[in-house]
Amino acid sequence: MRHTLGAGKERLAMKALIDVEFSCPKLMEFGPCGGVEFDGSCEVSEHRCVFVDAATVHWRGDLGGSAGAPHVDTVARAGGDEVVVELSALRTTMAARQIVVGDFPARALDVASAEECAGIMAGSVDAGLSGDSGAHRVQFSPTYRAQLIEGAGLAAFIGINCRDRNRVAIEGELAGLAAVGVAGVHCVTGDHTLTGSRPDARPVFDLDSTRVAALAAAAGHLVSVGEAPATPPTARRAARLVEKQKAGASVAFVNHSGGARPVERFIAEVRELESAEGLGELGFIACVPLVVDRGSAELLATFTTLVLPEGYLERILGARDVYAEGVAAAIELSDELLALDGVVGVNLSGGPEDGREAHFAEALARVARGVARRALTTT
Repeated sequence: MRHTLGAGKERLAMKALIDVEFSCPKLMEFGPCGGVEFDGSCEVSEHRCVFVDAATVHWRGDLGGSAGAPHVDTVARAGGDEVVVELSALRTTMAARQIVVGDFPARALDVASAEECAGIMAGSVDAGLSGDSGAHRVQFSPTYRAQLIEGAGLAAFIGINCRDRNRVAIEGELAGLAAVGVAGVHCVTGDHTLTGSRPDARPVFDLDSTRVAALAAAAGHLVSVGEAPATPPTARRAARLVEKQKAGASVAFVNHSGGARPVERFIAEVRELESAEGLGELGFIACVPLVVDRGSAELLATFTTLVLPEGYLERILGARDVYAEGVAAAIELSDELLALDGVVGVNLSGGPEDGREAHFAEALARVARGVARRALTTT
């Protein structure tokens, strides 16, 4: 059937299988994901998310039979010499100051674009976050992307999703990323294949983000996860994040949730739970939308359950110079978020329309330099 059905028919066939007897289409144990719609429905079904009305699932330290990714602290080079792997220098940077991470904008499967964008961002942006893409599902492997980015002088924060590979493949990638010496590993469950550009592909979902966080931590990585405070069930998002922390996450990317005040409230909720359970404190990296033209605005609008500060897009798109206004707005929102206790950095989030990848990389670098200058003048 896979070879005879078109993409649209394939999408309907897979959706019908989900709807026969509804359970989580991503086979999650530690749900819900960040793709829950504002009305509580699943991102790929009209059914209500099975986790929205259920109690928070607690981390028990069980990886479901996985041996776990091996801890990699040395790697053999040509000639048989072993060298120590530094995992991760970004920890040292974050201990000294707040950081700026930028969504990596290079074209998929394009070595020259990856090297060009990394070269533009290097020296200004502290790390490039290279993860999943709904528009371009087929990408270089995480380890090869990391090698390209790091080789061009930019620290690589690499996303691992559970949609496209099983636990054995994930363990191999984690070992490869350790050998490359990446800045960090961002663990996500991933969007379902019914969303994005490849509905013909069968999803895997052998693990979910919580269990991958445990594997990545066991391998020695700096581990980050994402959380969406504005997405149902909003009252239990903090508790879900704390379970990821127990599994091994030390950094949380806070999805777009409407500005600084909602982020501040979410951090306070997490801190209360951490204190009650005797845990250390997570570091928070708050997402900042970067819009520099109408193409990047349209891409941002495709993000799941996006909540922007009131008037943010209207201000930028209504300006005479959209690029300059977008850069200024991103710097201002970054300043507000970086002033919050617990925020260790910001993530300049979004991406370019096709063909404007280098242009977007330059905007990322410009915002990062602006944030750094503002930080110097206020210290």
